[in-house]
Amino acid sequence: MKGSHSGQRSKPRPGSKSPESGSRPTVEKPAADLPDGDILGDDHDQDVTPDLALDIDPEALELPAGRGCLGLVATPIGNLGDISARALDWLRAADIVACEDSRVSGRLLQHFSIAKKLIIYHDHNAEEVRPVLLRHLQQGARLALISDAGTPLISDPGYKLVRAAADAGIKVTALPGPSAPVMALILSGLPTDRFLFAGFLPVKSTARRQVAAELAAVPASLIFFETAPRLTDSLADLAAILGDRPAAVARELTKLYEEVRRGSLSELAMHYRNAGPPRGEIVLVVGPPALETDVAFDLDAALRQALAGLSVKDAAASVAATSGLKRRLVYARALELARTVAVEPEDEPQDR
Repeated sequence: MKGSHSGQRSKPRPGSKSPESGSRPTVEKPAADLPDGDILGDDHDQDVTPDLALDIDPEALELPAGRGCLGLVATPIGNLGDISARALDWLRAADIVACEDSRVSGRLLQHFSIAKKLIIYHDHNAEEVRPVLLRHLQQGARLALISDAGTPLISDPGYKLVRAAADAGIKVTALPGPSAPVMALILSGLPTDRFLFAGFLPVKSTARRQVAAELAAVPASLIFFETAPRLTDSLADLAAILGDRPAAVARELTKLYEEVRRGSLSELAMHYRNAGPPRGEIVLVVGPPALETDVAFDLDAALRQALAGLSVKDAAASVAATSGLKRRLVYARALELARTVAVEPEDEPQDR
């Protein structure tokens, strides 16, 4: 399950892609001035505790007799106090815990004096381990699926296990809890009635701009994960394609140095260009496109301004997103204008 930033602790690992997930960064160490155990850390020297017989009432989970159940258990994204009572009950009652990293999950379980058999389930072994987990479920096991932090399946593998369990008639339930994308959204001050979580932005600028162009017309707030070294460039690329929309950069959520910085995309790009990359894990929230108004829109002026610094394709995507006009119409006009300023045209985009 390696790859979740659902808990706001992930950094993408170069070259690690999976049809089931994104990538995950390292875990922050506990803050020195907080009581031990308040913040999840990366002190992984302790061995995972072996299985113990725990005095847990299995009826508390209301499972059908003789049938297994898959529980999707949300874990803290930084502050251990955020784990729910239901999540702890499920972890204590589970026969098996499927996790991304036994060191990270072992530390969490040990903090709450929970001793369980751990099965590693991540991007690189999912095809091999999934049948094993299904066999345990079919034999009546209670299985808890967790990520290193946050809500499982959010930018994280696991949906294929859920689908396979459901297809096999196995009960699937969820123990809701912390989620970095939702927390960043509600702290951003941007519209929350519609939002789209788009995971990690691509590493290269060209690919980032393409993703931005694909999402430009979506009438919703956009949520991305990003790494500190790429943040400034990503903000600049988004501003170039989406226009200078309002945005928010949220970092170190639930931790001692939690911060949410709000401003336009260009203002935020300038801030981090001058201040340097921020520390910690980052969630970026971008506001939706502006509502259409009755004010006349000067398409040619907007395109000439965009073409001064962008390719024909990127200029058309940016102006279409700003104006609300059809991308094909804007691209056609951009091609005509490009001939007068010697801008190299690109493949014609499709309306989305």
